[in-house]
Amino acid sequence: MADIITTHWKGGMQFESDNPSGKTVMMDTNVEGSDKRFGLSPKAMMLSALAGCSGIDVLPLLVKMKVVVDDLKMIVQGELTEEHPKYYHTVTVDYHFYGKNLNENKINKAVNLSVEKYCGVMEMFRQFAKVGTKVHFHK
Repeated sequence: MADIITTHWKGGMQFESDNPSGKTVMMDTNVEGSDKRFGLSPKAMMLSALAGCSGIDVLPLLVKMKVVVDDLKMIVQGELTEEHPKYYHTVTVDYHFYGKNLNENKINKAVNLSVEKYCGVMEMFRQFAKVGTKVHFHK
């Protein structure tokens, strides 16, 4: 089954894109001479999609494993090529788990399942970038 989206120009460098869920997102980029942005950068949204995809895998896996975390924050860093077309050649995902009694073994297992098996966005990134991950525990 194919996902279908519609992206509509809103003037300037702004585009509004829908999603099969019915939600919309504004995309924008820097315009020379202006520091105003009305949306998210398309490339940076790819990094957000990577974090979201993996998080959507990890949290239900932790629930199944009966692991409680107080918070999860993912920081994704992408390094762009210097030549056009610029794309991410290296991506790093840092998973930060917060809680008092973190089960590090089970959390690592959940992250590894997402990274190696379930996260389709992670697999897409691996087609064009070197992807690294690291898990951090904050007790």
